[in-house]
Amino acid sequence: MSENSTTKRILGLTLARGGSKSIHKKNISPINGVPLIAYTIVEALLSRNITRYIVSTDDEEIRDVALAYGAQVPFLRPDDLSSDTASSMAAMQHAVAWVEAEENVRYDYVIELMCTNPMKTVSDIDGSIEKLINTGADSVIAVHRLDDHHPIRIKKIVDDRLQDFCLPEKLETRRQDLKPDAYIRSGSIYALTRDHLMVDGQRYGSENSRPWILDPHKGVNLDSKMDFRMAELLLADYPRQHINEAKIAADKHLEQHVDSPDVSG
Repeated sequence: MSENSTTKRILGLTLARGGSKSIHKKNISPINGVPLIAYTIVEALLSRNITRYIVSTDDEEIRDVALAYGAQVPFLRPDDLSSDTASSMAAMQHAVAWVEAEENVRYDYVIELMCTNPMKTVSDIDGSIEKLINTGADSVIAVHRLDDHHPIRIKKIVDDRLQDFCLPEKLETRRQDLKPDAYIRSGSIYALTRDHLMVDGQRYGSENSRPWILDPHKGVNLDSKMDFRMAELLLADYPRQHINEAKIAADKHLEQHVDSPDVSG
């Protein structure tokens, strides 16, 4: 850990809207018996760098699951920030402003941990935070390398004919010979300075945005039932005992509080 990260205020944040066009209640749909969002919560709570971690949701069921797994859910997100057209950046800005007003302090960094990527681990979370601080970057974004979907192989159709989309393809080029290496945002981790979000109004894209390169198996991002099946297979190959332990504790919590009054935070 960098020396500076011990003195900086770092807000960890997961956005988890109730609505989902592809899969109903996607954010709490089970993968190998564990709600999708729980994989992110458990890893976030292991971070040695995050000062406070919260989940921002508009959905009471998601809130209850997040609370059971140990996250803070200090508010329910307003409807105008929970629609299909609402931006993630606006929801993040709302969460930062809410926390700073509640605590009467200003945070230094914000890290968004997207719950649609269950493969990231605390080493990725803390590593991206430390790279952000140590390099003085505006943001550090999780990416993974493209192989079969390298831009050189991408085509467009013009007048019913295939044409190179952006880079010329040499015939019979092997996958391992495609250069330069290409990377895509993984939809997993966005670590950024507080002012890059709140003042510049950006999450990524500046000239001082740095990569956090995920291992290939960590790049899966869940948008479809096929993605869920792939994640089930990957998680079986890369088991994490602490996830199972958290599930046991969460199930007990949910059983004990099924008839309890509604309390958040």
